[in-house]
Amino acid sequence: MFDINKLITIPPFSLKKKEKQKIMEDALFDLTYHHYKNCSKYQKILDGLNYNPKKRNKASEIPFITTNLFKNFELKSINKNEIIKTITSSGTSNSDLSKIFLDRLTATNQTKVLTKIVSSVLGNKRLPMIIIDTEESIANRNFFSARGAAIKGFSIFGNEIIFALDKNLRIKYDVIKKFCKKHNNEKIFVFGFTFIIFKNFIDKLLKTKKFLPLSKSVLIHGGGWKKLIDESVTNNKFKNLIKKTTGIKRVYNYYGMVEQTGSILLECDKGNLHSSIYSDVIIRNNDFSECKIGQKGLVQLISVIPQSYPGHVILSEDIGELLGEDNCKCGLKGKYFKIHGRVKNAEIRGCSDAYE
Repeated sequence: MFDINKLITIPPFSLKKKEKQKIMEDALFDLTYHHYKNCSKYQKILDGLNYNPKKRNKASEIPFITTNLFKNFELKSINKNEIIKTITSSGTSNSDLSKIFLDRLTATNQTKVLTKIVSSVLGNKRLPMIIIDTEESIANRNFFSARGAAIKGFSIFGNEIIFALDKNLRIKYDVIKKFCKKHNNEKIFVFGFTFIIFKNFIDKLLKTKKFLPLSKSVLIHGGGWKKLIDESVTNNKFKNLIKKTTGIKRVYNYYGMVEQTGSILLECDKGNLHSSIYSDVIIRNNDFSECKIGQKGLVQLISVIPQSYPGHVILSEDIGELLGEDNCKCGLKGKYFKIHGRVKNAEIRGCSDAYE
């Protein structure tokens, strides 16, 4: 089985196409065969497609599965007694939740990979941390929503953590100001979900004409707008409003899915999303052929992390556009892309599930 530890010592955005391709093909061959042997439902899918898991193929030739399969079936490649944590997507009822089953190895690898990717922005030291959310979002530590799992995952970067919102999603001004005063000369890591930050933080600061002194901070946000797309603002406007209300200049969006927790695709200083050495992205046409650079299509995500469930090659419900590979002006290697939104009439779900 592919050992992810072989990649941990390599900077996450340092490999060019040819070097990365070999690693991806080796990892995906091992993962595909592993899941074929250990997940009967996944085996039926590959058999139905007449796909031979013993044959090495390019990453683009390995069959993808869609996110709704995790909603309709319990897809796992481990025994029930090996499950240590279950992550769910957001949804309107228990019947339409995706369930992702984690064993100790997969959960550990998620943390290792997330640490390497995020440290490329934050550095290797833990920082004072403000989570723009409510502490109640992580109440159940064995059965996490996508939102709770993300908060828990990113919390490893904090050495002292406060939640900026109370249980009713109102700003705790006094708590934040006291925290800022205590860490006045330090870099603070601010984390949250795009819509919650906008609706319950930025918007409230603008309406009350209040300013929170966080100019030395770094903000990482994700989760998108989902059901609240009609209230969305552009990435640049979001950054400008953050700067206006907090003074934060370093703002990074990330793209990811609950089905591939850990291997997030992080925004660079030029505003592009990047795949790391742990992940890859393919944009597909309506007939599932590969799009060329500059063409919009369905986003397919690849991750070398999932060993407890067959989530290594997944087709999302998002529309994206590949912008290039190995030549982003930021200097990072690998593919870089942007997201244009959701497929029309796609099921609406994501990390920002506070407003379901």
